[in-house]
Amino acid sequence: ITVVTWNVGTAMPPNDVTSLLHLNTGETNDVDMIAIGLQEVNSKINKRLKDALFTDQWSELFMDVLSPFHFILVSTVRMQGVILLVFAKYYHLPFLQDIQTDCTRTGLGGYWGNKGGVSVRLSIFGHMVCFLNCHLPAHLEKAEQRKEDFATILHMQQFEGPVANGILDHDLVFWFGDLNFRIESLDICFVKYAIDSNALSQLWEKDQLNIAKSTWPVLRGFQEGPLNFPPTFKFDVGTNKYDSSAKKRKPAWTDRILWKIKPPRKGLGTGGHRPSQGVLSVSQLCYCSHMEYTVSDHKPVAAIFAVQFASKVDKPLVEIYVADEWSRPEQAVVRYKMAVGFHRSSWDWIGLYRVGFRHPKDYVSYVWARSDDGERCLEKQLCAQVVFSEEALPKGNGEYILGYYSNTSSSLAGVTEPFQISLPRSEEGSSSTDSSGSSSEEDDSTLVLLAPKSRSPSPGKMKRHRSRSPSLAKFQGLILRPSSRDRGTSRSPSPQSRRSLPRNIPAIHLPQEELGHHGVKSKELGQAAESPEGSSFYQTVQEQGGLRHVSADSSLARADPRNLGLLPALRLEMIDQALGRRRESADQGYYPCRRMSPTSPAGCGTSPKEGHSP
Repeated sequence: ITVVTWNVGTAMPPNDVTSLLHLNTGETNDVDMIAIGLQEVNSKINKRLKDALFTDQWSELFMDVLSPFHFILVSTVRMQGVILLVFAKYYHLPFLQDIQTDCTRTGLGGYWGNKGGVSVRLSIFGHMVCFLNCHLPAHLEKAEQRKEDFATILHMQQFEGPVANGILDHDLVFWFGDLNFRIESLDICFVKYAIDSNALSQLWEKDQLNIAKSTWPVLRGFQEGPLNFPPTFKFDVGTNKYDSSAKKRKPAWTDRILWKIKPPRKGLGTGGHRPSQGVLSVSQLCYCSHMEYTVSDHKPVAAIFAVQFASKVDKPLVEIYVADEWSRPEQAVVRYKMAVGFHRSSWDWIGLYRVGFRHPKDYVSYVWARSDDGERCLEKQLCAQVVFSEEALPKGNGEYILGYYSNTSSSLAGVTEPFQISLPRSEEGSSSTDSSGSSSEEDDSTLVLLAPKSRSPSPGKMKRHRSRSPSLAKFQGLILRPSSRDRGTSRSPSPQSRRSLPRNIPAIHLPQEELGHHGVKSKELGQAAESPEGSSFYQTVQEQGGLRHVSADSSLARADPRNLGLLPALRLEMIDQALGRRRESADQGYYPCRRMSPTSPAGCGTSPKEGHSP
C-alpha cells in the first residue's frame, strides 16, 4: 500500500506525478493500493461551483496517471480543500467491500471545513482498514489544539455496520496529512544548520509529534518511520529554499504518515486459537519527501507499506463467465453466479470496460443484471444470463473487462480477466464507435463519479469543451452541434448508438433592430430558460421568404441567442422544418437518444423490471 500526503497550497496540478507515486520504479508492480491525501486544494466559490458539475483537476490527474497501471478509483471524499482518493488494482475490486466515507469539520469551532479530517474505510479481504487524511491547526503554540481536534475527529467519525464503527476499531488505520506539528525550543538558525549538515536526528527529540506520541493517550499505538528527509515546510514557492519572507517561518515536519494496528483481543493467537485469522503485520518499506515538486510551499511525502494478513475472503460475491473472444455480436453472452448472502438489487448492472478504465462508472456500455429468475438463481446457486445488444458493443479490436456493479454496496462485486472483442467496423458509424486511444480524451462518465458525500474539485482538462447547462435539457427544439475538434467517442452514463441528422439544418436569424432593442443579459435569459415556459416560445418561429423571422411579442424575440452563455464550440439550431433543406456546410450533428442510465436515481424513470432499455 502506497500512502501520499501533500498540502498543495491552492496550486494547479503539476504536469507529471509519476515519481511522487513511485510509478517509474519496479515497486509499482508490487503495489496493490494507493491512498492520496491532499490539503488546501483550491476551494474558492468559483472553483466549488465548477466542482459541483465536474471532477477536480487533481483527481483527474491522478486517475489519468494511474489508469494505465490498472489502478481504479475505489472511493473519494472531499471537505472543502481536503481530499482523499483511494485506488486499487482492478482485480482486487471484488474483495474490497463495505466502503464508507466520513468527514469532520474542526475549523471555526466545527463550522468550517478548512481544517478537520476525511476518511475512507473498507474491508480488504475481510480485514477492516481505515484511511484518515487530516489538516490540523497551524502554528507552534497550537499543539494542544491539534490534540483536541484529532480527538474530536476520532470521536465524531462513526460508520455503519456490525464491526469497526469507530476509526480506532479498525484492524489497521493509516493517519496522514498536514498535521502541522512543529519543532520546539530550537531557533531557526540551529534548525537550518542541522538540515544543511544532515544532522536531522538532533531535531527529532524536539519534534512536537514525537513528544506527543509518548505523552498523549490518544496517540498511543501509532507508529511512524524515521524522519530521514528534511522538513517539508515552509518553502518559497517554485524553489527548494526555505521561507525567505519577512515571517521567516522555522522549517518543520508538518506532513506526516503514521499507522496503527488494532491490538489483538486477549487470548487471540494463543491457547489453541488460529493466529492466522487475526494477526496482521505492517512493514514500512519507504518513507520520503519529494523535493522535485515546487508548486506549493509544502513538499509531498510518500510511504510504501507491506501489509501481511490471512485472507478471510477467497471468492468474489459475483463470479462472471464469458468467452475468451467476442468476434460476432451473438457471442456477447454473459453468465454470472451470485454467492450465498449477496444482497442483490434490481438496479445492479454489468458494465463493459476497456482495459485501463479509471473508475467503476467509466464503462463503454452496460446491461441491467435483471434476469427474471434472478432470485431463483441466487437461492439455488444457479447461473443467470444477460446479453449485450449489437448496438451496445464497441466496434474494432481491443481488450475489455466485464464488471458486476452492486448498487447496494456502490462497488464492483465481480470482474473478469481481460478478453478480446473483435467486431467489424460499420462504414457509417466507425468514427463514433471507435474509442481506441480516445477513451480518456472525452470521458463524460466522470460527471457521475462522485457521490453526494464525496464531491471533489474543478473540471477535468481545461481543453475539453463540456457544456452542462441545466436549462438546455428543457429546450425541446434545440440540438447541440459539436465542432469538428470536439467529435469523437464519448462514454456517457447511457452509452447508446447515435443517429445522424441531415446536414441541411438552417440557423436562427433575428432582425437586427429586434436584437438591439430587446437584448437581455445572459443571466436573465438563463433564468427565463429555467422557467416551465422556457420551451414554448419556439412555436412563434415562422418561415417568410426563405428567412426565419420571430414575432415581436414572443419571448425568443426579446432574447439574443448569442447571449445564452454557451461555449463557442457549440451552435444552437432548430430541428423542426429542417428536413429536406440543403446546406453547404459539411458539419454533422448528433442528437443523443434520451435513455435511462445506471447513474439515474432509482426513483426516477421506469424500473428496469419493466423491460425498457437502459
